[in-house]
Amino acid sequence: MTSVYSGMIPALASFIDALFSWQMLFGLLVGIFGGMVVGALPGLGPNATIPLLLPLTYVMDPIPAMAMLMSVYTCAMTGGSYTSILLKTPGTAGNIPTAFDGYPMARSGKALKACQISTYSSVFGGTFSAVCLLFVAPLLARVSLLFDSPEYFAMGLFGISLIASLASDSVLKGVVSGAFGFCLSQIGQFPLEEQYRYTFGTQMLKPGLSTTLIFLGLFAIAQVLNLTQKTLSKDKEKHAVEKVKLDMKSRETYTWAERLKDLPLHLYCSVVGLFVGILPGAGGNIGAFIGYNEAKRVSKHPESFGTGCTEGIVGPETANNATSGGAIIPMMTLGIPGSSTAALLMSALVIQGFTPGFTLFTTHANTTYPVLFSFLLINILMYFAGMLFVRFASRIVEIPDAILNVIVIVFVTIGGYSVVSIGSATELVMLLFGFGLIGYFFNMCKYSGGSLALGLVLGQLTEKGFRRSLVMARGQWVKYMLGRPIAIALILLTIITLFYPSIKKAIQRRKQAANS
Repeated sequence: MTSVYSGMIPALASFIDALFSWQMLFGLLVGIFGGMVVGALPGLGPNATIPLLLPLTYVMDPIPAMAMLMSVYTCAMTGGSYTSILLKTPGTAGNIPTAFDGYPMARSGKALKACQISTYSSVFGGTFSAVCLLFVAPLLARVSLLFDSPEYFAMGLFGISLIASLASDSVLKGVVSGAFGFCLSQIGQFPLEEQYRYTFGTQMLKPGLSTTLIFLGLFAIAQVLNLTQKTLSKDKEKHAVEKVKLDMKSRETYTWAERLKDLPLHLYCSVVGLFVGILPGAGGNIGAFIGYNEAKRVSKHPESFGTGCTEGIVGPETANNATSGGAIIPMMTLGIPGSSTAALLMSALVIQGFTPGFTLFTTHANTTYPVLFSFLLINILMYFAGMLFVRFASRIVEIPDAILNVIVIVFVTIGGYSVVSIGSATELVMLLFGFGLIGYFFNMCKYSGGSLALGLVLGQLTEKGFRRSLVMARGQWVKYMLGRPIAIALILLTIITLFYPSIKKAIQRRKQAANS
């Protein structure tokens, strides 16, 4: 136990040195306030922003670079809650349940109190998950020492299957999204060999598809297309935002007595959000809905939900921010991102030259622990930044879509050029906007872009594990795998995960038929 945390205390010196550097100050300012801005802008969020910032991390030290991206991740949820409360326009999918009670509370003249509840709940959930990340991740990293190539192969399969089942109402659509991402990961050089595949004679594809380039197209360009469609839509009333006169100078605030009263709910929803975050592919949107439902389930007055009650804001906002630390735990320890945003963070970690696993907390402890300390600090600073930001949040969504689209396209193109070292400009634009169209049609057809992204990240891990297992098995792969109990358990979990939704629906249909 002592050896697991032996690098934590010495790493404090590295954290303090990094904290007072200009890169860290720049990263925190950009990450915290930038995260809140993109969170408040409907539909953008961290998935569209982190790829834009990835090229910037190439010239930054690892600690401030990761702190900046983590700031965007956790602060976007908070920024999205303000527009959800003030304008009934959720900034991210994870802020949708917040509008159920936040907007009615704002309309009743308690806009400032509603925003304070949201900020405090977000900080509580984020801080709780940051503390768990700091103390639980090293222990889980020690467990990762039991993993070899067969276990990583099985873990990759399990991660992809879980993503598919959680990402969509349709299991088939989830499987297709994850499988498509898995197929994209096969482009480029064979693992353990000097052979190339699926490059179509293009130099740009020989190193494999750039994950950053795919994320830029899949999320940022796709969102531009979505915004353009709304702008050109003849059905203006469908996209109109109902606005109300807000009293931001009200003396009614979220008192410490009320915070103490809501403490059990904050703790409960933090635990719920943490475990939802650990599940690959779940993310803050699922965590928010589960948090809202759980808050209503345990409430003494569930009938008050939807009318502007405090618990209706506490539940989803605590849970969705708690998912952020939960999603990072398996990402840093096992290389399995808990969400599509965590997959982007893992890409940034790999870009900095680090590999998820036990060595992060031993060999690279002077970098890893300062990053975790930074994540804890970010969630604390988020409270003060949020109370400043809320005064301007209602105006951010008023930026015309046409201007916003141009800004995003400019930054996306610059980011694409900076991450691709070989290939022509024509090939770059074709790939970038090609994946933008894929992301756009995914949204239209209710397929999950997040599942595609995670399938892409997990695909390389899974294939490397499989190919290395074949080499280690020496022609007796089945017998070799039967001697790996952890791998067998993960494969069984994969099968259960894939077929459980179908079995559950079949049982429900039989019960309904029997009752009728």
